[in-house]
Amino acid sequence: MEYELIGWPADGPTLRLDHERFAYAGKFVMSSTGKAVARDGGDVVAAVAFNADRTDEDVLWLRYVTVRADRRGDGLGPRLCELVRDRARERGYERLRIAVNNPFAYEALHRVGFGFTGEETGIAELVLEYPAPEDADERYVDGLDRYDDRDLTADERAFVAERRDRGPPDPVDGLETGDDAG
Repeated sequence: MEYELIGWPADGPTLRLDHERFAYAGKFVMSSTGKAVARDGGDVVAAVAFNADRTDEDVLWLRYVTVRADRRGDGLGPRLCELVRDRARERGYERLRIAVNNPFAYEALHRVGFGFTGEETGIAELVLEYPAPEDADERYVDGLDRYDDRDLTADERAFVAERRDRGPPDPVDGLETGDDAG
């Protein structure tokens, strides 16, 4: 597996993804966000789009994370977010934020050091931040509780219940990259 940051927002990178295999595929064609990808045998299997916060130059937002349908659950999303997180910190960003709309993404971001801020967007997304707030472990379950009033699938409900009982996830291990756009 190769992880690569292919360009920062100012570079105007674009990426064409198959809309039948990737959620948010159309968002990656836009040139206003930076992009990072995970490749397996040369094929893109995951991607992240990101950009600087318009009001706080110290914050980078992860806007879209997508994993090819047949590779979901393989840990590619968290590892790719870890790459962007590390490269952003090297570039001087103090904090990274992401708004997630499902419990699977919520869990994945916790695995790479993001924590629930207690905030939600106007479209019912939970806002997570890196570095995580000091009380991130306590807030982890609070975030899961926010999903109780949502229209979740049976699999999502079971996932939330199991995670609530278990508590915060273990972090992912470091990753190897083929990144040369850092």
